[in-house]
Amino acid sequence: MPALFRPQLHKLATLTGHRDCVYALAGSAAEPTVFSAGSDGFVVAWNLDEPARDGELIARVENSVYALRYLPARRLLLIGHNFQGLQVIDLTEKKLLYATALPPAAIFDIVHSAARGRMYVALGDGTLAVLHDDDFRVEKLLRLSEKSLRCLALHEERGELAVGGSDALVRVLDLDSLALKYTAEGSTNSVFTAAYSPDGRWLLTAGRDAHLRIWDVAAGYAAHQSVVAHLFAINHLAYSPDGQFLLTCSMDKSIKLWDAETFRLLRVVDKARSAGHGTSVNKLFWSASRKRVVSCSDDRSLAVWELVADPTAL
Repeated sequence: MPALFRPQLHKLATLTGHRDCVYALAGSAAEPTVFSAGSDGFVVAWNLDEPARDGELIARVENSVYALRYLPARRLLLIGHNFQGLQVIDLTEKKLLYATALPPAAIFDIVHSAARGRMYVALGDGTLAVLHDDDFRVEKLLRLSEKSLRCLALHEERGELAVGGSDALVRVLDLDSLALKYTAEGSTNSVFTAAYSPDGRWLLTAGRDAHLRIWDVAAGYAAHQSVVAHLFAINHLAYSPDGQFLLTCSMDKSIKLWDAETFRLLRVVDKARSAGHGTSVNKLFWSASRKRVVSCSDDRSLAVWELVADPTAL
């Protein structure tokens, strides 16, 4: 996108059907389908190429779902079924393929290391669960904290896993041995979300203290920058597929678009200015298809946005 244009998020559709707060989104940036789940236990598939269509119910579980993970190569959807463990749905056969019991706690995040054949799962009792990705059996349960583990981020090239928790710490583990390599301190409350920049240079974290924190990976995760990004807790952050932009969403009901290179704020998307969500915005998903973004909220809805160029000069 030309540098003299400032992008904006144009709302395309509101997706409704969930009966309670929507907490989780998953999909592949290369595909038009996005999956959602939340407090009602419904797991729903939506087609972003046809946002006017109703969603398709994929599964219904007994408890809230805070975490989903899609494995496109195998057409598998992983559902973090709170207090019941991990369920794996075969989307081609439309059946439950595996059910893995885990400690009876909330499941807050799931990431996959294809290179290592492992799934990593963050639990509300402070446990990191490591599963084999062939049959999803438990390889190891590692207690890292007395408080919840809230988010995970993978740096495959460095072989590192960043783990953010409710104890305000970000622990960086060796992906293979699970040994602690670094601890990033500076957050003043729970860390809800973490992501490595596409070039691997930065680790970004955010959470209840409403700050967006940038850590210098090569410098041993030294604090590089802290931005007061929202009024209330930041629930999620996500890079665009091309690495050019960054989105954050918050309990303050807004979505913010940032320049990923400079961390300069480009746009604020909220109810008053953009017909955004009326309550906490919980998760974001970028689709490379037509530069679309999906957000979900406590207002029981999903919103579909399109990233477009605004001819207003900066």
